[in-house]
Amino acid sequence: MTPFTFFALQSQFAALAVETQIVMSLRLMAMAGALPARPGENNRMISEKGPAMTKAFSAGTQAAFAGKAPEQIINASLAPLTRKVRQNRKRLMK
Repeated sequence: MTPFTFFALQSQFAALAVETQIVMSLRLMAMAGALPARPGENNRMISEKGPAMTKAFSAGTQAAFAGKAPEQIINASLAPLTRKVRQNRKRLMK
């Protein structure tokens, strides 16, 4: 793994962490009544965790079994989580 690849992975993790924090903040503000909350948002918040982690684990496992490089395995695992967090952020910011 080159230093540039390592930096790219760090950047992806940081972006995921920031977007996750935004989603958590938006949901907490909605729970507190500071933002309008959609019906069922609290249930959705809990129910989406399992399937998202399963997709991430599955994608990483498939990449590993395909003989991919470590950074490709990490990218494959991060992709479903990043998509889900990004979808949540966009939906909650409407």
